[in-house]
Amino acid sequence: MQLKIILSILLVFNFIFVNAQTQDSDPYQYDKKTDIILFSAGAATLGLGVYLNSQVPPLTVEEIGLLDKNAVNRLDRISTGYASASAQVASDYVLFSSLALPSAFLASQKTRKHFVKIGVMYTQVLLLNAGLTDLTKKLFLRTRPLAYNPDFGIENKLAKDARYSFFSGHVSAVASSSFFAAKVFSDYFPNSKWKRVVWGTAIVTPMVTSFFRIKAGKHYPTDVIVGYAVGASIGYFIPHLHQKIRKKSPNVNLSVLPTGGYFSWRF
Repeated sequence: MQLKIILSILLVFNFIFVNAQTQDSDPYQYDKKTDIILFSAGAATLGLGVYLNSQVPPLTVEEIGLLDKNAVNRLDRISTGYASASAQVASDYVLFSSLALPSAFLASQKTRKHFVKIGVMYTQVLLLNAGLTDLTKKLFLRTRPLAYNPDFGIENKLAKDARYSFFSGHVSAVASSSFFAAKVFSDYFPNSKWKRVVWGTAIVTPMVTSFFRIKAGKHYPTDVIVGYAVGASIGYFIPHLHQKIRKKSPNVNLSVLPTGGYFSWRF
């Protein structure tokens, strides 16, 4: 079932990329300084997150017993009553499907020719998003809503992962992948009639993931909101940072009028 969903999504995007209008110029360029900064930031945050994970103790039975859902703010409290296993599975399906989206760029001759460059940018997106997400989880140590819910077994609550609610890694990963795919598509095919479909899909998919994560009892609304914002920003701005700087040519205008001449030079 999971494989069918992933293949269906990829087939749709393959159709879009194959039928998109191509343009002659490659919108992206390598920049050593930018690449070093992005890879270093991603590796540093991810490494620090891994280290902090080794220092975080799980909740104790006593601490779990003292948890009171009424202490959770009113907006987020709704999540403490959800425990949908099917929503958990569905969120995983969407995650894996979204992570594979950039492979659809292989369908178009234009993007396939620059797939290594696209792959480098996507690696930066995944690395930086994973690093920031992991580090933030270890710094905030926010207890997941499932820890307040009697429908979850004690083994779920005693797991170290029960302390890593903020912010949602599923949502940030889906948002970063989908926004990356939409941004790259728009830059390669700026005049494509499919742009609205691509961007609409990019915007809605993390929302669907957010719904599933809340229903699964894994996250609060504020977790998924922040995860969406962080992931979408990373997915959009990393390709933006690699865009070629378009130099405007000076516009020279020479006119001959009955009363004399007119000369202008605009940049």
